[in-house]
Amino acid sequence: MTAQSRAGDPSWKVSKKELRTVLASSVVGTTVEWYDFFLYGIAASIVFNKLYFPSDDPLIGTLLAFATFAVGFLARPVGGLIFGHIGDRVGRKKTLVATMLLMGIATCVIGLLPTYEQIGVLAPIALIVLRIAQGVAVGGEWGGAVLMAVEYSPVKRRGLFGSLPQLGLALGLMLGTGIFAGLNTVMTDEAFLAWGWRIAFLLSAVLVIVGLYIRLKVMETPAFRKLKQREKHASVPAVELFKNRRNRRNIFLGMGSRWVEGVAFNTWAVFAIAYGTGTLEMDQQTLLMAVMIAAGTMIVFIPLFGRISDSAGRRRVFAAGAVVAGVLAYPAFLLLGTGNPVVVTITIVIVLGVFYPAMYGPQAALYAELFPTHVRYSGISFVYQFSGIFASGLTPLVLTYLLGLASGGIGFVFAYIALASLVSAACTWAIRTRDLAMYSEEQADQAATPEAQPSMR
Repeated sequence: MTAQSRAGDPSWKVSKKELRTVLASSVVGTTVEWYDFFLYGIAASIVFNKLYFPSDDPLIGTLLAFATFAVGFLARPVGGLIFGHIGDRVGRKKTLVATMLLMGIATCVIGLLPTYEQIGVLAPIALIVLRIAQGVAVGGEWGGAVLMAVEYSPVKRRGLFGSLPQLGLALGLMLGTGIFAGLNTVMTDEAFLAWGWRIAFLLSAVLVIVGLYIRLKVMETPAFRKLKQREKHASVPAVELFKNRRNRRNIFLGMGSRWVEGVAFNTWAVFAIAYGTGTLEMDQQTLLMAVMIAAGTMIVFIPLFGRISDSAGRRRVFAAGAVVAGVLAYPAFLLLGTGNPVVVTITIVIVLGVFYPAMYGPQAALYAELFPTHVRYSGISFVYQFSGIFASGLTPLVLTYLLGLASGGIGFVFAYIALASLVSAACTWAIRTRDLAMYSEEQADQAATPEAQPSMR
């Protein structure tokens, strides 16, 4: 039996076994990448601010730690451009092997890095360099991983298939917070701070080995194989991407649409931990468990919303999620302010685990449909990674600053999230995608002509 893609070229057939391997590769790969990347975010608020950025003022230490967290997001566009170019020229598979190796090595070295007390200023400098390496790796990983799934998928299931590698975000976050919470439970605070946290980073080596084993068994995507046969590679994908007016429009609208998605995730998965332990003086374990449960909940809702987008339209589902993210922010912070462990956990599960996936589930297919095959890796990486600077990387830093500006009040924080919600909803609604054939470049070229009618997906 074969699973035949209906994306425009019936000559390409994919066996069910191959399809399962592709999807497993995408999910495991993104899980490894996000696990490594989020470990830093979690550690920034509870470990790095003490060991690598010591300060008499806890707020200053946290701000410095979050600043290096943001550095990873500044590096991601660089990775997107580098690996996007390679992915559009050489292929998706080879590029993804390189990104996984880079991320695994950087994360393991962080787990071995001496502290500020041991080597002085070299410690934070080395940490920043390794964070940059993580950012470059993730910058190249995400676009390739989601394209492996989307470019193998049937048209009518593109949202569902594209949502599966997105599960790596939830799985990576769940693993990261779960391992941190587990280590924190079995160790004293002193032991955890002294050496226990390093175990979580060194475990990355095991995940990378598993990920590489699966990834090396995957064939190149049918869309790229078709492109290679036709010898229609872009000489410099990034340049050709911006030559086209429609591509330029999609880039900026895509980046705007992602603002509140990045803000929402980093508010509830990263900033909430620092806010809860610092301002609300809550138990760190409670917050880590709340985020872990929310991540587990996302595993159900990400593919659910991806599937819904196949019938209701990705644009509509994503825009609805953007609006809900803004509407729920204020009451969610009020409920967090109660400090009640049960209330806090339920709140984070609802905003992060249930409603956030309305944006993250359909996102991969939505952005993949913005660009033709020969510049798709570069295009989707540019949209996701450049928007990540302000949408994700700066969020914990900005919210921490706004919280301090209001002396612990949430008014400015809510206003920022509401603004991001409005901008993202408007940009999403303005997006027009067409069902570009993922296999046939001829049909993709035809779809990109001015005469082609845009889809209201």
